[in-house]
Amino acid sequence: MPSKTDTLKIHAVDLFCGIGGLTQGLSLAGIDVRAGIDVDSSCQRIYEANHPGAQFVTADVRSMQFRDVAPYYEDADITVLAGCAPCQPFSAYTRKRKRQAAGDCSLVDEFARLIQESRPDFVSMENVPGLSQHQTFNNFLATLDELAYRYAYGILSCLDYGVPQNRKRLVLLASRLGTISLPRPTNRIMTVEDFIRDLPSVKDGEASRDDPAHVTLPLSIQNKRRIRQSKPGGSWRDWDSHLVNPCHRKAHYPASYGRMIWNAPAPTITTQFCYYSTGRFGHPDQDRTLSVREAALLQTFPVH
Repeated sequence: MPSKTDTLKIHAVDLFCGIGGLTQGLSLAGIDVRAGIDVDSSCQRIYEANHPGAQFVTADVRSMQFRDVAPYYEDADITVLAGCAPCQPFSAYTRKRKRQAAGDCSLVDEFARLIQESRPDFVSMENVPGLSQHQTFNNFLATLDELAYRYAYGILSCLDYGVPQNRKRLVLLASRLGTISLPRPTNRIMTVEDFIRDLPSVKDGEASRDDPAHVTLPLSIQNKRRIRQSKPGGSWRDWDSHLVNPCHRKAHYPASYGRMIWNAPAPTITTQFCYYSTGRFGHPDQDRTLSVREAALLQTFPVH
């Protein structure tokens, strides 16, 4: 990247943008995200509220062509095409359960096609580590090679970059302007306590009066009994036997129904963080699951 980046107009388009997590990161890095594209129109209100300088485009990437992207690159000195295609086909859970979702795999191919048509200066792609073992990823690299991109990729741990989560992701950066490398780790391990300890206490099913996002789902009577017996870092194995169902013993994820630990990183925050049964998403010492605000903070989203 040239040294005078502060004077350059860097325009980005965020594919598969959802409500704008990647857009937020690009913006914090000083990149002007001009558009977020997603097939789910329900994301538009939240996306545009949090990213007023970007336009939300409801579209299926499969039906898009370069002419649909080109207007967002007008007058740009540097162009960026970024995206994280839906990861379900490549996740460890999907592979273990031997489920097939070949149609969704094609979205990575469509990402490659748009790169070929638009030839952005930089490409940023993030996905689950399992993608690296899929032929789809090899095809993606082949496209970059054909277009003479230089690229770097690897399985990165979020713990190495100041994120308080045991979360690993495949990250790829590609450039038409010269060599490129992955960012260096910060080597500062952050914990749950660093990010959510100071939030006010709330009960399950309630919200903070000062922050409507600091709200949790109510627990069932049975799960209230269970969480009271759950230990930080533990699971359903901490309970009295009468609270354990046969299905718990057969669970593929023994960390289900667990609490997080104050002085350790959180587990990977998933879309199911608000449910006590889906992972170690119990609060370290309050009898409830994570609030929306806590999950956002553990994802390193800013409060405002």
